[in-house]
Amino acid sequence: MSAQDQPGSNQQMVYVVDDDLSARESLCWLLNTEGIATRAFASAEACLEHWSSDWSGCITVDVRMPGKSGLQLQEELNSRHNLLPVIVLTGHADVPIAIRAMKLGAYDFLEKPYSDSELLTCVKNALELGREIDHAELERNRAEIAIANLTDREREVMCLVVEGNTNKAVAARLGISEKTVEVHRSRVMEKTAASSLSDLVRICLMLKEKLSL
Repeated sequence: MSAQDQPGSNQQMVYVVDDDLSARESLCWLLNTEGIATRAFASAEACLEHWSSDWSGCITVDVRMPGKSGLQLQEELNSRHNLLPVIVLTGHADVPIAIRAMKLGAYDFLEKPYSDSELLTCVKNALELGREIDHAELERNRAEIAIANLTDREREVMCLVVEGNTNKAVAARLGISEKTVEVHRSRVMEKTAASSLSDLVRICLMLKEKLSL
């Protein structure tokens, strides 16, 4: 199940970052026996070199490593808009490190030595969250493509409709007939694959910043 030789693979897996070879191999072995694919890196720098926005799954990272620390890796991943849950592992746990890791958005913080069951539970929960994030991101990408395919007039009609305006009010605002509004509205629903007005509102809220709503 190991995917260490598959750069760019977008299957869901756990990306293990730890400078300790035995720790890396032990963690990968444990996860592989549970049918969980892994890809290991010996440093934060190596992880960043291969990091891709299409990665899917979660990341486990040791705090203390030569070069960039685990927390510095977190900071860099944040700057790259990483969406994968990050599990921070350390043999030197203390309150300031835990607080900083959580402030950086860590999904969880485990102190070594952790039990196999504790680690597996944490990873499986993180992978489930990763699947939810992947689904949300896919929905967002589909919505962006759909909105991009709208004409300027269709976009205007859509924005006014989701604001709660009736067809009559939209027609008056845009200086067009209600029939024309109905046609544009129908095309908006078709292009966005929205099943109802509430579904269209949800799509627009997802892209609120882009639409300036």
